[in-house]
Amino acid sequence: MTAAPTARRPAVSLPMWQGGGTRMGFFTDSSICIGCKACEVACKEWNGVPDIDTGFTGNSYDNTSSVGANSWRHVAFVERQRPDTGDGVQWLMNSDVCKHCTRAACLDVCPTGAIFRSEFGTVVVQDDICNGCGYCVVACPFGVLERREAPDGRAFKCTLCYDRLQVGDEPACAKACPTQSIQFGPLEELRERAEKRLEEVKQEPRYAGARLYGDSKDDGVGGFGAFFLLLDDPEVYGLPPKPVYRRTDLALLWGAASVAASLLTLGVLGSLSWRRR
Repeated sequence: MTAAPTARRPAVSLPMWQGGGTRMGFFTDSSICIGCKACEVACKEWNGVPDIDTGFTGNSYDNTSSVGANSWRHVAFVERQRPDTGDGVQWLMNSDVCKHCTRAACLDVCPTGAIFRSEFGTVVVQDDICNGCGYCVVACPFGVLERREAPDGRAFKCTLCYDRLQVGDEPACAKACPTQSIQFGPLEELRERAEKRLEEVKQEPRYAGARLYGDSKDDGVGGFGAFFLLLDDPEVYGLPPKPVYRRTDLALLWGAASVAASLLTLGVLGSLSWRRR
């Protein structure tokens, strides 16, 4: 497989994104991820994400298990028998993160305005406004959003280092990645780069099943702001093959709940009126 360039990455300009301009994002190339977890550490250090002690998960060298409130980056370790030869061990590693969806259900269902679309096209949670309702948690098709139970149940996730972007710096995880598996830049440029990289990777027969995940604007969430090159099916990495924008389902549930609440209110008022008689 052709190696990816390892030269020092050039400085990244940060044009503003207003819905029609340049949108910034991540391209994560799992074919050159070495599982070092530098991204996990850099993310925690910069963003003050609490440490978690999951103990031994039994899932290879994976000690964070999934993306969540206390693990905004998660390096998945898939240890399996080589599918091309039937013997030996194959390692698949990928640094998962919030997808910063084009159609972000979490943003649409937030009742307080705590979640907003930034000028860079990223989806950011303002923890000082979040009331811990959990609507965003059930709306996310990837299970990314999670409430931090201590101290007050507010939701947290990757902000794509919004504070760093505002001063012209790249996100901490991309800055720390030693192989450039995590690449940051204008989203359209990243997509073009990813297409070329996919052609290179698929030249090796055992990676014939490699594909881009989240690059299409026609998927269930309108495309990702943080997409991936995977060496196998998304399910192998614990990712949904066909993510679904879930606000429609939630709207139906809320509608049913509103009707039930209205009927309950009418019942209580009717009971009080009857007692007064």
